[in-house]
Amino acid sequence: MKVKVEVLGVQPPCVRCRITEENARKAASNLAGDGIEVEVVKLNISSRETISRFGVLASPAIAINGVVRIMGKVPDPGVIERLIREAL
Repeated sequence: MKVKVEVLGVQPPCVRCRITEENARKAASNLAGDGIEVEVVKLNISSRETISRFGVLASPAIAINGVVRIMGKVPDPGVIERLIREAL
């Protein structure tokens, strides 16, 4: 099972965006023990490609398998884990 988690935030990353990416990586690490492969990718929220793909968003945001699930807040790793499991 493979899940793609995209962390959308400003470049260079603000503190909130950096913590969100760290929390997504912690969630991915926790899920690896259950055999769930999670790819975490950081995207610039203000790039044309990101805007055209996801629309204008509040940062930080998290998309799981291309669907925005969190916007404008810093989720803890447990919340991200739950959302990844729901996406499977």
